Amino acid sequence: MASVSSVRSLREAGCGRTRQTRRWTDRGLTLLVSCILFGATAMSFAQASAIRYDAQSRIFRIDAADMSYVFGVNETGDLQSLYWGRKLAPGDSFPAAHSEPGWGSFDLPVNTTPHEYVGWGGGLYYAPDLKITFPDGNRDLVLHYVSHSIDGDTLRIEMKDISREVYVHLEYKVDEATGILRRSAVVENKTGQPFTIEEASSATWNLPAASDYELRYLTGRWGGEWGLQKEAMHPGRTVLESRRGSTGHQNNPWFAIERGDSGDQDHGNVWFGALGWSGSWQIAIEQMQSRQVRVTGGFNPFDFAYVLKAGESLQLPDFYGGYSADGIGGASRLLDRFELSAILPEAPQPRPRPVLYNSWEATGFNVDEAGQEALAEKAASIGVERFVMDDGWFGERDTDHAGLGDWWPNPQKFPHGLKPLIDKVHSLGMDFGLWVEPEMVNPDSKLYREHPDWVLNFPGRPRSELRNQLVLNLARPDVRAYIFGVLDKLLTDNDIAFLKWDYNRNWSEPGWPAVAPDEEKEVYVKYTENLYSILRELRARHPKVEIESCSGGGGRVDLGILRYTDEVWPSDNTDPFDRLSIQNGFTYAYTPGVMMAWVTDSPSWMNDRSTSLTYRFLVSMQGSLGIGANLNKWTPEDFATAKALVAQYKEVRETVQHGSLYRLISPLHGSEYSATESVSINKDQAVAFALLHSSQMSYPYPRLYLRGLDAGATYRFHMMDGQAAAGTPETASGDYWMNAGVQLDLRGDFQAAAFTLERTGAQ
Repeated sequence: MASVSSVRSLREAGCGRTRQTRRWTDRGLTLLVSCILFGATAMSFAQASAIRYDAQSRIFRIDAADMSYVFGVNETGDLQSLYWGRKLAPGDSFPAAHSEPGWGSFDLPVNTTPHEYVGWGGGLYYAPDLKITFPDGNRDLVLHYVSHSIDGDTLRIEMKDISREVYVHLEYKVDEATGILRRSAVVENKTGQPFTIEEASSATWNLPAASDYELRYLTGRWGGEWGLQKEAMHPGRTVLESRRGSTGHQNNPWFAIERGDSGDQDHGNVWFGALGWSGSWQIAIEQMQSRQVRVTGGFNPFDFAYVLKAGESLQLPDFYGGYSADGIGGASRLLDRFELSAILPEAPQPRPRPVLYNSWEATGFNVDEAGQEALAEKAASIGVERFVMDDGWFGERDTDHAGLGDWWPNPQKFPHGLKPLIDKVHSLGMDFGLWVEPEMVNPDSKLYREHPDWVLNFPGRPRSELRNQLVLNLARPDVRAYIFGVLDKLLTDNDIAFLKWDYNRNWSEPGWPAVAPDEEKEVYVKYTENLYSILRELRARHPKVEIESCSGGGGRVDLGILRYTDEVWPSDNTDPFDRLSIQNGFTYAYTPGVMMAWVTDSPSWMNDRSTSLTYRFLVSMQGSLGIGANLNKWTPEDFATAKALVAQYKEVRETVQHGSLYRLISPLHGSEYSATESVSINKDQAVAFALLHSSQMSYPYPRLYLRGLDAGATYRFHMMDGQAAAGTPETASGDYWMNAGVQLDLRGDFQAAAFTLERTGAQ
């Protein structure tokens, strides 16, 4: 995503427009202005366009779905935010933008005016979007509007410093189906000398002044990811970030801000956003002294510096933002729809994720041809569609102490290569997948012995190992070439449909001694840039191969990596009760269609908790179903249960993976209950999952009131597993199921039930 490119390529992409082009555009658009009312120009135009510009008031307006976004060029040439929220009528007008007055003698207007994009200079005190140090020591940067162009759903704006040839090219691209905006920026150096970028954000989102905002964000750790946090906003700054070289388990680059707590998932005004970057990142949410809120996101400025040479440019990450009038539930459904239709590699119509079996818990590192073939036969017998061999198949890999970096089949375990196993898997009606961890190396490996300089390191300092491995410096062109080469050969030589791409540690000693000292901190950008380029090129050369992003669980999940991967691994913790809260948090930011959810053994290795196979399946069936249990220990009854549940899942997986998710009962805050409902896009099918931790004092399970159905349609009720209360009708209207609800007979400890509603006709 981040790359250095020539000025010429920017011009060819339409990012740099001349003043002559701007004047022509202004004249053409002025002809379309319908009226001027009380000195404010109405935003009503003959053409139906998602993006419009009024040359008279110098106001930009973006309308899509149920969202309007308005900003203008004020009297000083700054880009000033005016409105972001529920869609306005076409004739609603805005006065021209004017900078806000300062506060006494302590704050210039630059600090009180809500900017779309601002440099550090001119008396700015809060965090800028861009901060630069020039060779002469000057650090003042004041960016003003120069020109713009509109091309369908995309607006491009050129900004420039008031005296130096520093240009910033902003891009706004709107998704008409969801109203989600993708904002990004390119910094271009035409000064004739190099300068150092010390802070670089992609965009700032501005919300109006209010005292009743509540912020949501996601936190966690390995084995305990996706904890949903909610807190009232107060004056000051909340920083969400990763300094780890990758996205990280501890924070995820997503936020949501609700104005007033409606107490209902599906009501209320919510602004939300997500950063598309898989390296070190930062999102800062700041409530100003005026109670306005600004959200700025991009590269993490910690330990960051990027030397931009003359004639070069730097692409900043995509920063996405959206608005929902239907509460946090509506916000997550918009983001789900956007990810499925505009982000994933197979967008706009990604295929459903196949039912997957992974061999790790059955065999660990002790893989061989015969053992994997035996597992494949068992997996096929229950309806599995994809067989994945995990760690232990390559190099001298018998433990996690050796072999990483040596990506060829172990000759003792696979004397004839991988082809016999792959052929066996195919003969059973499944495709074949393989685990890899290409960004890492064990010191005990052929690769490291030949290239010890290829890892991140500071010369003369310790090289800290985690899981007995070091991080290859993917920013190096030779390392990038090696990793691409071995993976390309692996996929060329073998009929592999899927790679589980793992990444099992964070960075330490992030040095790059092969480049000049003042360029070493560019490693944070160039590493991630090369990661994306490898994934992009592999997909181009092997278009049928699908990829999962895994990082010891949810350590690298974001809208950047999801452009190149088809699914993600939310957590190494597969305990089904823990997964209820993990999956709950995950789905606020990411679609269930990419959320791998495995059925593993009981008792759980994480908590030593025992649960039934049915309970484990019904938890995992709320995402993309996988099975990771040791099939060698299953009983005939286990196989029969699993086969039936896999078949049931295939009947509802399109709705689960690609439908609209409603959270009926939250599993958080010690709740004994959890319930979700997924509704197909055409509202022909709904599937609900209900989970019980423990019955208490003979209280019944809460009645479930469905949502999102067609109120006037008739739906047939069917229990997939469990039992409904006596008197539950076989068919009833959508109105009935949403208002009268469903009562389940669910009692005991760690119990689960699931049912479907199928449209049969109109009322």
